[in-house]
Amino acid sequence: MSRYTPKIPDWPENERPRERLINSGPESLSDAEILAILLRVGNHETTAIDLARKVIHDFGGFRGLDTRSVAELCEINGIGPAKAAQIKAAIELGKRLFLEKTKISDKIGSSEDVFRIVKPHLRDLGKEVFKVILLTSRNTIILNKTLFEGSLTESIVSPREIIKEALNQSAASVVFVHNHPSGNPSPSEEDKRATRRLKTACEAVGIHVLDHIIVGHAGYFSFADSGLL
Repeated sequence: MSRYTPKIPDWPENERPRERLINSGPESLSDAEILAILLRVGNHETTAIDLARKVIHDFGGFRGLDTRSVAELCEINGIGPAKAAQIKAAIELGKRLFLEKTKISDKIGSSEDVFRIVKPHLRDLGKEVFKVILLTSRNTIILNKTLFEGSLTESIVSPREIIKEALNQSAASVVFVHNHPSGNPSPSEEDKRATRRLKTACEAVGIHVLDHIIVGHAGYFSFADSGLL
């Protein structure tokens, strides 16, 4: 016997997610209701909201969704490539909106400022990346860019590439940032050696190194705050 599941269009208007968003604003919706608007429809057994609840539960919320691939999302019954792509695009849109708000006009005054800017992209990333944040003499951001992917070793992170980018942008100073996919931001001995080498190379050409931030799942480590620069 097939199970009858009322469709969302059959619900009272004040209970439908899309109408509630229009009438009361997006902040009035739960996470599942917001995701349901993106999904639009469920499957033959569940509504879009029930499907959204399952997706959020199975993947541990939006942060969990961010770490999963399209193929992994498609393992849930009712999620195909199109819906999975919509979910990934919406999450990326949120990240870019956040970065747009902190772009160019933002100034770096502390390690906390750096962490606030980079954490949406780095704290849950499954691979290690190395970024440089280039600054003016007033510590205003010129460029926030990923330069290398892979472990922080001499063979991966090239001082020449960092210096070239900094000189091209006429940067006065730089902050190094990389993540630890393990979630533990404590620096390894290799991290410490690479930081000393990069600092020496940059400051030899007049580029001041303000900090090196390592991002973990719940927090960060600052070389400057710890007296290691």
